[in-house]
Amino acid sequence: MIGCKRMFTGIIKEIGTVLDVKKIGKNRIFKITAKLQNKLQIGSSIAINGTCTTIINKTPKYFEFEIMPETLNKTNLESLKANSKVNLESSLRLGDDISGHFVLGHVDATAKLKKLKKYKDYSIFEIETPKQLKKFIALKGSITINGISLTVSEVKEKTFEVSLIPFTLKHTTLGTIKERDKLNIEVDVFARYMENFKQNVKI
Repeated sequence: MIGCKRMFTGIIKEIGTVLDVKKIGKNRIFKITAKLQNKLQIGSSIAINGTCTTIINKTPKYFEFEIMPETLNKTNLESLKANSKVNLESSLRLGDDISGHFVLGHVDATAKLKKLKKYKDYSIFEIETPKQLKKFIALKGSITINGISLTVSEVKEKTFEVSLIPFTLKHTTLGTIKERDKLNIEVDVFARYMENFKQNVKI
C-alpha cells in the first residue's frame, strides 16, 4: 500500500489540471493548478486520484508534489501528463464534515474498467476485481475509486460494480473515464480490520 499519516473522506473538492511532469532521477515531480491551492501550504497533504501526497512547492498559480517509483508502479499517477485532469481532496481536519467514509490515501491496487453502462439517470462501472482485494469487497460496502467514496452495488466472480449519479460524473474525473482505463482502488479500512480480526481471533 501507498499512503501517508493523514485521512480523507472520498469527497472530491475540485478537479485539477496537470501543468507539467518532470523526471528527477527515478522520481517524478507533478505541477498542478487548481483553486484549492489557495488553501494549501508547503507540507500539506492532498489526495491526487486517491493517492496521498505532500506538497513540496507552491506558488499563486500551481503546487507541486513528488512521487517515488513504488507509488508510480502501484497507482495510475504514472500515466499522468500535461493537461491530464485529476481528482483533488485536501486532508481531513478536526471539525470537518465526513460525508463519505474514512479514506487513508493508501492505494491498494489498480484495476481496469471492464464495462461502462450508461442509463438516463445513472451510470454503472463494472470494474475488474484485483484478486488480493476480493475478500475486502462486499455488497453495499464502501470503496474508493480514484479518490471517490462509492458504494459497491454488485459483486460478481471477477468484477464488482458501482453506480454513479450525474453529479458525481460531472464533478469528478469519472465522467471522462473510458473502458480499459486504469483506476486507483482503496478498499474500506474497516473491511481490512474485520478481515484481520477474523484471521487472528478465534471465537
